[in-house]
Amino acid sequence: MKKYTSILKYIFVIIASLYITGCVHDDKYDQPNLDGFDCADKKGIVVPFADVKAKYQNSTTYVFPEDKTPNDESDDLYMVGYVSSTDETGNIYKTIYIQDALQNPTHGFTISVDAVSTYTRYPQGSKIYVKLNGLAVGAYGNLVQLGMKTGAETSAGAVSRIPEKQVPKFIFRSCTTRGNIVPKVMTMSDMVASNDQYFGCLIQLNDVEFDGRALCTTYAPNGVTIDKTIGEGWTVTGGVGKYTKTAIVRNSGFASFANQLLPSGKGKFVGIYSKFQSTPTSTVTYQLYVNKPTDLDMNKFPRLDGLTSSPCDFNPSTLTAKTVAELKQMSTGTNWTQITGDFYVKAQVVANDETGNLYKYVYIEDATGGIRVNINKVNLYLDNRFRLGKDVNIKLKNLYVRNVSGEIQLGNLFNNNTQFGQIEETDMYKYFFDTNTASRPVVPTERTITQLTTADVGRWIKIKDLQFIDSDLGKTYTDGTGTTNRTLQDCAGNQILLRTSGLADFGTSAAPKKPGSTEIEGGKGDVYAIASIFNGTYQLWITKLANVDLDNPRCDGSIYTPIPTIYSENFASGGFSTDWTTVNVTGAQVWGTSNQGNGTNYYAMMNGFASVNNANEDWLISKAVSLVGKTKAAVSFTTDVRYAGNTLQVYATDNFTGNVATTVWTLLPATLDTNTGAFGDWVGSGNVNLSAFLGKNVRIAFKYTSTTSAAATWEVDDFKIKAQ
Repeated sequence: MKKYTSILKYIFVIIASLYITGCVHDDKYDQPNLDGFDCADKKGIVVPFADVKAKYQNSTTYVFPEDKTPNDESDDLYMVGYVSSTDETGNIYKTIYIQDALQNPTHGFTISVDAVSTYTRYPQGSKIYVKLNGLAVGAYGNLVQLGMKTGAETSAGAVSRIPEKQVPKFIFRSCTTRGNIVPKVMTMSDMVASNDQYFGCLIQLNDVEFDGRALCTTYAPNGVTIDKTIGEGWTVTGGVGKYTKTAIVRNSGFASFANQLLPSGKGKFVGIYSKFQSTPTSTVTYQLYVNKPTDLDMNKFPRLDGLTSSPCDFNPSTLTAKTVAELKQMSTGTNWTQITGDFYVKAQVVANDETGNLYKYVYIEDATGGIRVNINKVNLYLDNRFRLGKDVNIKLKNLYVRNVSGEIQLGNLFNNNTQFGQIEETDMYKYFFDTNTASRPVVPTERTITQLTTADVGRWIKIKDLQFIDSDLGKTYTDGTGTTNRTLQDCAGNQILLRTSGLADFGTSAAPKKPGSTEIEGGKGDVYAIASIFNGTYQLWITKLANVDLDNPRCDGSIYTPIPTIYSENFASGGFSTDWTTVNVTGAQVWGTSNQGNGTNYYAMMNGFASVNNANEDWLISKAVSLVGKTKAAVSFTTDVRYAGNTLQVYATDNFTGNVATTVWTLLPATLDTNTGAFGDWVGSGNVNLSAFLGKNVRIAFKYTSTTSAAATWEVDDFKIKAQ
């Protein structure tokens, strides 16, 4: 009996010990010591980094031969190096950077892997063996890197990431003790082609600083990768100072330190050296990646640009608070008025530029009113200070207020201080300060059209029971890329303008929704918008389509039904179905489909340029769509143009003969893109009237022409024929 009692006591002690140990709380974690665990030292043929890079020639991927003797390591090909990076903070993603020595490296390399948290297996400083058999050398952004050739690559010379399950088959950590990577000291003047061998190495830059545009901002917005500029040296020319050399620090919005403020002083920067170059002949952008923020020691003052202390601290006790109403009262007329007092205003961001309907300005509001703040920067919504619903502190001294066509705005001077306008991005740190508080719901001020006064200008308001006027029904929000007026009215007939920019996008990057291809709602309901004014006429500006919620019957009780779509084509699968006919009259180029820049979203495309401009005439013709029995019909689509050349022509016919030359065509007055300087600014055609073809079978045709002098690229998408 005593024997069993002793055994039970022993078991109890063991369990109690485990319980006590398991209850210890310690939030400080050390990187695991992997020395001697899951490691291997390989024998084989060591291939120098330079020889591996040399395998990539003339944008052609090189694939190393497969291992023909799997059980014999002696003839395996290996790179041997040391891990210079760590993805522990998440700023480096699915990439392992290596260099050929712990210190004073002669080469670095980039390995593309489809795996995260690789630091747990290959910590920074680890010696690793990279088995080359079966891997491929290619490039992304003209940066040579190691990966695999799978056939899924989207461009010549590219490689795919090494699949996660195969990473341990190709990359082996040595059993030797992990070493300490000593950064290679460089200057930005060393960032030239003759030093490209150091891409992938951990480097150190001394006496550098983030430029004024980055001051008092975080490393990156949540979920968005962004570039910050770092500068070295300082020169003054004509009274204007600038950095002697600059480089890009690329930060991920998924990094654990993304929401930390960048260091505001000068000093030591340590990071991974890399580059991006869109084509072999384009300008090289030298890039740096932060492993962890503690690698940066940049808190010394004075800075190169002359700042003697951090500008990012906001101390309201040294300033006098002003309300928005008091700020507006500082305007003395139609000219600009400089604010000379040590004042500040604290107000909530009630509208920003997230959809692009507001451009380079935001609206802020407090209990006394709202005002427009002009800033010479796009994508302000990504800045924590201008998130919707956030409170922001604004130092007012040296800024200006002005009455602009009836609306008082806040801004600064430009063009040698002769014109009122936007606060420059390089000066934003002087005036805007994050309150470090959470966003609050934006609460609209409820008004009717007749209740609006100038005190409401700049406010986020709600007007109930509005509808678009009859003559606007069936129209899209905008015509082309310009700003378009549509008219809203209440049931008493009072009217107010809704202003919408054709460059806005109310969708997502994956599913754009341009106002030029979005038909307005035909019912009655509530509208949420910024109240504005222009020369005595009140206007509304929305920030998303959901701000116009018109789902109820119209004022007269009727229910408006948009013209239904009876045929549509978005070319989503790539290629043309049998519904479409392509006709090549002149030239070797023909209509096709592409998804360049649009991921899986295909569109029709025609380009007469192939090494040189070529003379072309090419038609893309839809199938016949019946309008028999219809009383109303229209066609709509979106277009995008790039480069100079002839305008795309859009025709309709009801008697296609099979020969474009003998068919009688009617030219349609469609709105087309006119911005030849850029891709991606899709323009809606609006609903183009097809009443001349009611009761008939109609075909729509796109006629492309080019010459030996000019050949534009035209793209067509979102094609719809509507009828009822």
